[in-house]
Amino acid sequence: MNIKLNFAIILVAAVSILSACSKSKEGKYHPDKPVVDSTPLVSLSSNWKKSIQLMGGFPNGVQVYENHTPINGKPVLAYTVIFDPKADLELKPVLLNAGKTVSNFYNDEPGDKYATINGGFFTTGSSLSLSMYKGIVEAINIKSLNRTYNGVSTPYYPTRAAFGISAKGVPDVTWIYHVGTGNGTIFSYAAPAANLLGSAPLPVPTAVIPSVGASWDVSAAIGGSPMLIKNGEIKITDEEELIVIDNTSARARSAIGYTQNGKVIILAVEGGNTTTGVAGLTLAQIAQMMKDMGCVGAINLDGGGSTSLTVNGKQTVRPSDAGGVERKVVTALIVKEIP
Repeated sequence: MNIKLNFAIILVAAVSILSACSKSKEGKYHPDKPVVDSTPLVSLSSNWKKSIQLMGGFPNGVQVYENHTPINGKPVLAYTVIFDPKADLELKPVLLNAGKTVSNFYNDEPGDKYATINGGFFTTGSSLSLSMYKGIVEAINIKSLNRTYNGVSTPYYPTRAAFGISAKGVPDVTWIYHVGTGNGTIFSYAAPAANLLGSAPLPVPTAVIPSVGASWDVSAAIGGSPMLIKNGEIKITDEEELIVIDNTSARARSAIGYTQNGKVIILAVEGGNTTTGVAGLTLAQIAQMMKDMGCVGAINLDGGGSTSLTVNGKQTVRPSDAGGVERKVVTALIVKEIP
């Protein structure tokens, strides 16, 4: 054989081997392998312990921690999934109007998946919160709701919180409204419409109301309410968003946010369980927990009995519905490998 040809074959083979090794190092999902990356994705306090038992076979770029440290003398059980959206991982919002448990959303998702948490708010048979994947809007944030004003049921038009990730893996939180008919155009605002119960409703949001908006450039997104953290500061806008969810009571909570360096933090806090004695957190407490974890932006997801987090096929927090049974939810968020 020609020496030059022989050398070329060897070179191609070597490149192929190096490429395979590089991909393996980045991390494919091998549940039978207990190897766990030891480099923290974010800097957490000593209250958070890495959940090695839940991370078997996880690739670099996604980690799980748990927290059992009491707050104000009351027991706490919290789990967080942290991932890097630029490490061949994606956040996939999924929707099923008929409802499905978080565990089943996880089990039914094809491909390599690592964690699934409940999504936004819903009513029987439909979502009340945004669900978008690969630029396709499957459900919109609620565009109007009725509240009593001067003794009459009156429509209000809330700009509610949403979390999104761009096609380049850059996360964001903002207040949004779907301007126009149908799914409309999603406009992002620097501040929410200043709704106030007992006051006259504000105008329907437009491209310039409540402030000059901009088309929201994200590929995947989930709606929730209210905003918890914006621009690095705790900013709970439950009144403006017209959301009443036992805000000052301790209960099960779920949230999603991101850090300054673009890591996504998903949080589930157990609550309302007479079996375990874990009461849960208030909105202010979960906002503070997210900020302490390094979040510069975060929103609240549906909580209470909807709070459920499946990691590596295993349930983490115990659902607060009777008997610890998982509630069927309409939307969920799946952390998985990009197909």
